[in-house]
Amino acid sequence: MLETDFKYIIDTFFTLFAMTLIIFMVPGFAMLEAGLVRTKNVSAVLTTNVMIYAVASLAFLLFGYKVAFGSFDSSTSSIWAIVMFQMAFVGKSINIVSGGVSERVRIIPLAIFTIIMGSVIYPMVVNISWGADMLRDTFLDLSMYDLAGSTVIHSTGGWALLAALFIVGSRRGRYQEGRVKVIPASNIPLVVLGAFLLWIGWFGFNGGSVGSISSVESANLVAKTIMNTNTAGLCGAIIAGVIMYIRYKLFDITMILNGALGGLVAVTAAADLYDMYTPILIGLIGGALVVFAVPLFDKLKLDDPVGALSVHLINGIWGTLAVGIFIQNISFMAQLKGVFLIGMFVFSISYTVLFIINKFFKFRADNEAQLMGMDINECGVEAYPEFRRAI
Repeated sequence: MLETDFKYIIDTFFTLFAMTLIIFMVPGFAMLEAGLVRTKNVSAVLTTNVMIYAVASLAFLLFGYKVAFGSFDSSTSSIWAIVMFQMAFVGKSINIVSGGVSERVRIIPLAIFTIIMGSVIYPMVVNISWGADMLRDTFLDLSMYDLAGSTVIHSTGGWALLAALFIVGSRRGRYQEGRVKVIPASNIPLVVLGAFLLWIGWFGFNGGSVGSISSVESANLVAKTIMNTNTAGLCGAIIAGVIMYIRYKLFDITMILNGALGGLVAVTAAADLYDMYTPILIGLIGGALVVFAVPLFDKLKLDDPVGALSVHLINGIWGTLAVGIFIQNISFMAQLKGVFLIGMFVFSISYTVLFIINKFFKFRADNEAQLMGMDINECGVEAYPEFRRAI
């Protein structure tokens, strides 16, 4: 067997394996969100997550990949493996949106937005960031470094979620007389399971984005990338737990897990470039940002049941800017420019699309539907039929 053939096979297998790990993030998002919402809305959340994977993936396969990358061509590994790897990414930005608007959003309008997000909005962001389109090289001159999508995926989903929150509004009764009504998570074991499925999926997310493992150098780079990814998650969890205990003398497992996810989001932009110590600081700052951002968004009456804005938008921005701070040969201004341009583009086009869809298919369920639960009104199947539904 020729050496080039052997490398082609190994890199194809590596890409498919990384893609499989990323697909594990689908049940990760589903379990995390299902555990954080009330029992009367669990079936609707799970249905939405399955729908996003199916609809977004097909939209990207049929239309989005061409918009993002221009052509189906590769000489280093199977193009079909590469397409599947890129397809695995697309639903993640939409999962961020769905989690943040859960418990009051209807499935059909969200499915319509998923089609547009998967076929046009997200692929256009990919094109100007990772693609080779003339638009990026001339008009935008976007030289931002973003290995696996702190901005391209996580902030993109966060900006779209922010636009959606302005359209959808808060859950029924969430903000009353200037106070925030606490709505506790319904299933903490599911939250833990979902967070760790996401954590494991991140190894494919970041490690797979290195692109090759068929040489000693690339194998070492993949291993370092995965180690740095894990380190940031560890530190995000630790600092979130420490801050929560200092402030409240309690360990909030949901905040600890979101702190870990914040660290993972933050290191995603350049896990391949950092030494083994820098991700400690990246993760510590990322986890702390989550803890302080969650109550801030509540003060702004931006009702986000899963903390997606704090985890993905805030840490997507922090992680992208951190590359320009800690990596000597990367311009901070280039990173800032990328964050600003993509944020402005995604928020404005998402708000416009969501506004138009909402004119024909209302995103927000009425108060009675929210009172009864989205499971009955949207799915006809209750996840926990033997339990008394909380109102």
